[in-house]
Order: sequence, then structure tokens, then C-alpha cells
Amino acid sequence: VQLQASGGGLMQAGGSARLSCATSRRTASNNGMGWFRQAPGKEREFVAGISWNGGRTSHSDSVKGRFTISRDSGRVYLQMSSLKPEDTATYYCAQNRGTYGSQDERSYAYWGQGTQVTVSS
Repeated sequence: VQLQASGGGLMQAGGSARLSCATSRRTASNNGMGWFRQAPGKEREFVAGISWNGGRTSHSDSVKGRFTISRDSGRVYLQMSSLKPEDTATYYCAQNRGTYGSQDERSYAYWGQGTQVTVSS
């Protein structure tokens, strides 16, 4: 299973951007997906998760109302708006073993390589 995240880069505070994760459609169509991030010197944290059919989503309190996870055939997206310098991190997409995008990273079987997001003030 290969997950390829893209869309990162240098961004301005208050701006918007969209991260994309390409999945193997055959293997991910029945699985929940999630986005996590890891800032320098910090542990990896959950950002957002989505169920296999897109019908159920969850977002961490730190991004709720600013970020939105979505999916279509073969891709998972993270729409980010009102970016803050504290959103600076490497963002990872991951495929869950089950049908829901859980907050527990231990429930994820496959991880992408990460895409760097840097937000300048």
C-alpha cells in the first residue's frame, strides 16, 4: 500500500491550502483515513479522520472550524484555512485498519511519507 501526500510548502498566516493524499483505491476504499502532524520536538498528533465512505469525520480541537477532511475515489484531502504559525509541522496521511478514521494512531496500518507545512507570521 502506498500513500503519497502532497500540497505542503511555505504559507502565510491567515492563508489557505489543501493537502492531498493519493491512495491505492483498491486497498483503501473500505478503510478509514486520517491526517496527523508532527512539529519539531513534539509528538505526532491527530488532526482529522474520515470514515470509509466519507460519512463520518472528526477533527482535533486545535483545527476544528479551520481544517476540513474529505475524500473521493483514490484521494483524501485536508483543506486548511486561517493558517497559524503553530500549524507548522510535517503532515502525514494514514490508512486505518478499520472503517473509521480514529484518533488513535495505533489503529493505522499504513503511513505516507509526509509533507512539510510551514506557516510564517
